[in-house]
Amino acid sequence: MARILVIDDDQEVLSVIRRIVEDAGHTVSTALDAEGGLAQFRAEPHDLVLCDVFMPGKSGIATLKELRLLSPGVRVIVMSGGTPSHIETETPAVDLRDLARLLGATDTIAKPFRIADLVAMIDRHVRVR
Repeated sequence: MARILVIDDDQEVLSVIRRIVEDAGHTVSTALDAEGGLAQFRAEPHDLVLCDVFMPGKSGIATLKELRLLSPGVRVIVMSGGTPSHIETETPAVDLRDLARLLGATDTIAKPFRIADLVAMIDRHVRVR
């Protein structure tokens, strides 16, 4: 099956996604931050990357942009629970999943997600290759 990298700063979320992806028959690597994920990707490219948007240090959006530079064809699914309520602007709220799509995300998924939806999305994008 596919080699999948999951980048999320929440250890519990990372563990749950790892189990889901492994149960679906894929090989999984994980990273708790963008820099660790990018280092793993440079060392061994993956077929698909699942990346959270909101992480300390480098954001998922910045990570997506760097992944696109490293490997323009890599499939990246961006995950997000939405815009944090503490961000206030004079403009309407922006759904960062929409921004991720504009910047080249293959797909996006809202957290929390249903296991079946995540598995179906992964399968759809791995099968395309």
